Amino acid sequence: MTTLSPENSISARRSASFILVKRKPPIDKTEWDGFFDENGHLAKSRDFICVNILERGLHPLVRTEAWKFLTGYYSWQSSQDERLTVDSTRRKNYEALCQMYEKIQPLLENLHRNFIETRNNIAYDIQKLYDKDPLGNILIDKKKLEKILLLSYVCNTQAEYQQGFHEMVMLFQLMVEHDHETFWLFQFFLQKTEHSCVINIGVGKNLDMLNNLINFLDPMFAEHLKGKGTGAVQSLFPWFCLCFQRAFKSFDDVWRLWEVLLTGKPCRNFQVLVAYSLLQMVRGQVLQESMTGDAILLACNNLIDLDADELISAACLVYAELIQKDVPQPLQDFFL
Repeated sequence: MTTLSPENSISARRSASFILVKRKPPIDKTEWDGFFDENGHLAKSRDFICVNILERGLHPLVRTEAWKFLTGYYSWQSSQDERLTVDSTRRKNYEALCQMYEKIQPLLENLHRNFIETRNNIAYDIQKLYDKDPLGNILIDKKKLEKILLLSYVCNTQAEYQQGFHEMVMLFQLMVEHDHETFWLFQFFLQKTEHSCVINIGVGKNLDMLNNLINFLDPMFAEHLKGKGTGAVQSLFPWFCLCFQRAFKSFDDVWRLWEVLLTGKPCRNFQVLVAYSLLQMVRGQVLQESMTGDAILLACNNLIDLDADELISAACLVYAELIQKDVPQPLQDFFL
């Protein structure tokens, strides 16, 4: 049987109450600056800040700096001077990687059998991106985005490149000012989320745990999925590959969910509880209409223009329900 620590008990109660009260305004610049002392050290605990981000979110003017703490770009224990040094070091390291890439590019073209194919895939994916807002203003620099993705592919032997990364990195480019920030934030994001969006590392684990969660919390729905819905859950891998990016009505909603994933609150692997909550949105229709696999997928793909706060609230309630039960070991290890 699951034993709850005091911290988990408090987290569960706060998660359960999250949907029952109107969300307070997001953390703004004045409040964020108040978290630091005169030397730039955090005067509030990491846990305090992460819980507040879960419950309230971040104002856009705070998000860039806060994400540097959430991803590990900055240490939570650093001073203002130390963070300036980190920024300088990150920039120099990025420039060194760029120089290295320029030197080895001919070798990669000749010796690395997948390099040219991957480079072409990246270029093709980027060309499909909308780079203008409704007023015609240019949002992103596609050339810089391509460079960052190629460098990430060459340097990241675990994640490599997969379709969808161009959309994810675009959101980092929109958030920060400099290329080195975009590059490092993306790398740290992948690590911090345990590569949960990477097909050959985390996506399969997520899908397996989603199946286990449905079996445990909703046996009736699980029975239907095992019969007429065969393969439907395994086919939901794009949800995880894009961290649910296409389910929301705005970039702000995507950032809102992602920053919660980075907090590690209310639990590890929160993305699976989010996916479970999405499935619960179509559950009634699926059972009422006795949908088969393809129809279930279509219903899931029609879940768009969602509100991030509502989805986070629903997933928090799933967590609160989960920790009150006698949870089997695989789910304990994954979430608790």
